[in-house]
Amino acid sequence: MSLPLDTDEIQRLQALKGKARMQIPRQVMPEQKPEDRRVNFREVPFGLDPMSAVVEANRCLQCKKPTCIDGCPVGINIPGFIEHVAAGDFEGAIRTIKETNMLPAICGRVCPQEQQCEKECVLAKKGDPVSIGRLERFAADWERTFGTVEIPPVEAPTGKHVGVVGSGPAGLTAAIDLRRAGHSVTIYEALHAPGGVLMYGIPEFRLPKAIVNAEVEIMQQMGIQIEYNYVIGQIETLDELLERHDAVFLGTGAGLPWFMDLPGENLCGVYSANEYLTRVNLMRAYDFPNCDTPIAISERIAVVGGGNVAMDVARTAIRLGAKEVYLIYRRTEVEMPARVEEVHHAKEEGVIFKMLHNPVRYIGDEHGRVRYVECIRMELGEPDASGRRRPVVVDGSEFMIDVDTVVVAIGNGPNPLVPRTTPGLEVDTKHGTVKTNMNTMRTSKVGVFAGGDIAVGAATVILAMGHGRQAARSINQYLSTGVWEIEALE
Repeated sequence: MSLPLDTDEIQRLQALKGKARMQIPRQVMPEQKPEDRRVNFREVPFGLDPMSAVVEANRCLQCKKPTCIDGCPVGINIPGFIEHVAAGDFEGAIRTIKETNMLPAICGRVCPQEQQCEKECVLAKKGDPVSIGRLERFAADWERTFGTVEIPPVEAPTGKHVGVVGSGPAGLTAAIDLRRAGHSVTIYEALHAPGGVLMYGIPEFRLPKAIVNAEVEIMQQMGIQIEYNYVIGQIETLDELLERHDAVFLGTGAGLPWFMDLPGENLCGVYSANEYLTRVNLMRAYDFPNCDTPIAISERIAVVGGGNVAMDVARTAIRLGAKEVYLIYRRTEVEMPARVEEVHHAKEEGVIFKMLHNPVRYIGDEHGRVRYVECIRMELGEPDASGRRRPVVVDGSEFMIDVDTVVVAIGNGPNPLVPRTTPGLEVDTKHGTVKTNMNTMRTSKVGVFAGGDIAVGAATVILAMGHGRQAARSINQYLSTGVWEIEALE
């Protein structure tokens, strides 16, 4: 089934040559108005309509050397799928994408395309790149709504069994590729729902949970088993897992929240972003009392940080009814690691940005609940190791912000449980990551591979997926040869 399209317009667009194609404006994706979305958790962008998707796809120049593919960690044939969209062949588009990416509806929504594939688009040199992410989302949504969702073929059984620890983007990707190769695959998930950070970390208004569940359902139809509430390191050690699996992939993510070791961090009302978002997203506290997980309702909330997680927290707080939401960041907007789109949405929704500020302590009332954030002003000095200008304290510039909640969103470290309970698994003592060869994703322990945040620290969904794919290739090789080479680990 397909939607009606203007075939004459498609033929006209297809006949355009390079310069004429470059004159086609980037298509606008409609979205909820700020005043509407402030009070609901529904997805903000509506997605491209079919004809807008066709027009946007015809902006692609179909380069002979498509550098956009180089910017994609999972190597999607980007010109190939866009060519199908440009011709109105949406079935062909989604089949092309799924040759290398089984989670396109997720990637099209949350991946930072502007820093990856779209950054490498030729059109970006002189103007707006092709909206690769939005076209990927369109193709995936079209398949789910109008197309035929195909279950990927599985090779003949190999007799090998692989355990995957964690059902985040790295684990899901590795599991799919391994199952396609004919291995039996079991995922061990510590929580009661699949998806890892996709489920507990990213709000409904950015990534509806129904989409994650739909992708997982396809995996289960492939024959992948998922064990929930199964905490490796407590219920069973990694060594015990290896006794009944031929190989194991670790994709346990970055579940250890970071704090700043400031006075008052133990006051009631001071959350980590992990706890705050998990309560709201995974346990659906926003729908209380229909869902039975409560969360404190804040009037004035301070969110510390400048990444996507900080934006997710701030925008969530707006929807939970906070009257004032302050986002405190020690650099300027130029240095913020958050996606431009997320910053834009946060501003539209009323988040108050306190740039070049940093908290120095939290002050509570007589009941032990946070009431003030004391901040200090900053100015930018010389660049640091990250390449960004280093924030420097402005002496004597302290001031107070009246709050009733603080959420610290400055990053997370790898979950330490599995490394702590596994002798022989080498760990970077400074960062807590499992030492991994980034070419093969092998660790120091025979039969154990790792990828995603557990290997490199908190990163992006698509990078974790790329690790999952690379690990699956290496696991296939190991299972077919039985050879485990000693490698340099990072």
